[in-house]
Amino acid sequence: MSSKNPRDVFLMLLSNSRQNTERTTGLLKEMGQLVQDPDVKEGLESRVFVSEKILSQIDQCFKILGEQPVKLKGRVQAVFAEDFRDELAEMETPAARRLFILAKASQLAYLRIAEFAVLTAAADLSGHYGVGVLLESCLADTVAFTERTRRLIRKHIEDKVAEKRAA
Repeated sequence: MSSKNPRDVFLMLLSNSRQNTERTTGLLKEMGQLVQDPDVKEGLESRVFVSEKILSQIDQCFKILGEQPVKLKGRVQAVFAEDFRDELAEMETPAARRLFILAKASQLAYLRIAEFAVLTAAADLSGHYGVGVLLESCLADTVAFTERTRRLIRKHIEDKVAEKRAA
């Protein structure tokens, strides 16, 4: 896609975000199927639900703008998913797999946070405040996920330390 002006760049970034949301949702579904821990599984399933809502919000942004998403190459998420699968295959214990999956889910969310922060600012800059509201809501949902994931990681680590102390 040729970017002739800031609006074209904004539409390209928004299209990229839509595409990343679809890929993220698929990868989170895959992670949820691979994990044994019910708390982690539930958290990932909830995140899939929120990701589907975010996709709907991004589609609403395009509707407000009177535009359609453009097709992009966007290989970052595909490479991330491929590396995730390869590295997970090397994990031998359920505890290692759980921690690895939570860490990768968190990394993926932080990439999305940066994306939504820039898109929110760009929407405000372009005078599309309704689009900015939708994107900031996506940002808030993603920040909430990272916080919940951090707490879950901490809980699992504290449980392991308590087990070792008790033994």
